[in-house]
Amino acid sequence: MAKYMLIMRATDESVEAMSKVSFDEMLTTMGRYNEELKNAGVLLAAEGLDEAAKGVVIDFTGEKPVVTDGPYGETKELFGGFYLLDVPSMAEAVEWGKRMPLMNGSKLEIRRVPSIDEFPQDSEWVAKERAWRERTGQL
Repeated sequence: MAKYMLIMRATDESVEAMSKVSFDEMLTTMGRYNEELKNAGVLLAAEGLDEAAKGVVIDFTGEKPVVTDGPYGETKELFGGFYLLDVPSMAEAVEWGKRMPLMNGSKLEIRRVPSIDEFPQDSEWVAKERAWRERTGQL
């Protein structure tokens, strides 16, 4: 099995469409999808994010980091939440992604999350990370 992150990206069109859906309806629709993932045993985590206007960006392009309050960027550059799935392949992650009940115009980015086993095991920092994950029950 491998971990895949499904990153929900909005567009101006999907944000407009979502504003017309009641919060209860959205919870019900996403709740049903979440139950499917849980029942299949593939869901590791899922979270939505607060609106961009309540966030900040830390820009490291200069000599010192610069913090800018939201909103920031174009809608298409933002993501609104994520799912972390444990599935055997990108193909299965794509199949689950295609079933996600997103608004018309939304986009879903899927990326594999590398395992700690894929990093150089002779690194002091990888060893410390592995030990921490073992202590906290993550490995």
